Amino acid sequence: MAKIAWYGAGMMGSGFVEALRRRGDEVVVWNRSFEKAQALERFGARAVRDPREAAQGAERAHIILSDDKAVDALLEQLDGAIAPETVVIDHTTVAPFPTAARFARAAARGLKFLHAPVFMSPQGCRDGHGIMLVAGSQAVFDEVEPALQPMTGDLWYVGDRPNKAATLKLVGNNLIVSVTAALADSYSLAESVGIKAPEAHELFEHFQLTAVLNVRGKKMAHGDFSPAFELTMARKDARLIEETIAEGGGTLHVLPTIAARIDALIERGHGAEDVGVLAVDAVSR
Repeated sequence: MAKIAWYGAGMMGSGFVEALRRRGDEVVVWNRSFEKAQALERFGARAVRDPREAAQGAERAHIILSDDKAVDALLEQLDGAIAPETVVIDHTTVAPFPTAARFARAAARGLKFLHAPVFMSPQGCRDGHGIMLVAGSQAVFDEVEPALQPMTGDLWYVGDRPNKAATLKLVGNNLIVSVTAALADSYSLAESVGIKAPEAHELFEHFQLTAVLNVRGKKMAHGDFSPAFELTMARKDARLIEETIAEGGGTLHVLPTIAARIDALIERGHGAEDVGVLAVDAVSR
């Protein structure tokens, strides 16, 4: 049974604490709002008001807060309170450049530090389902790998580049937000023709987006824009969508920006290349 300091009692932090207690670990919880930490005592955790108290005797310290500012403020409060043998694991979704600076400060203080953001829901945190990316020292990761493995379904050590996990987490979240926004446009298109969104969603039982990611996405990443769906044809389809929306009284939020980008690329001479050429200014060729 490990003794763990846990910092952050939001929905995901609470899910992780519940799971850790179910596996028999001793967990001391701190949260800026003490009441949220105290609510986890029903699982057998112990809530404290002082973050330094939570660190006393801890084998691992886990952090999952709101942003860079909150993580940095906590680490300042904990300066000198964390034992050299304690591994500090930050699960917070944070920005890449501040993360690299945070690793440097941790090294200067003699802290064993890892960044381990997750693609997990609160229920996934309780059940150990999802993805946890880990960046930092291989030796430190090896030390805690057996403890991290039960916390997630897919534990992925991405290497010792300090801000790689932070970057990949934002890459994934960018896709989630972008696809969600595109879905909203798609449902608006369907509704403008009188087809309800649930009926339109049935398309995705047959049309899978995995090919866009695994085939076109891979070609894009390598700067290969050989045509399968020419950019000029994509622009024609965008025009059809815009005309249909206008006639049906719907609203588009994402596609007009994409259409403007396509127009600019066609003007630059990319019309005969694949629609993946949208990434021409973003990837190396």
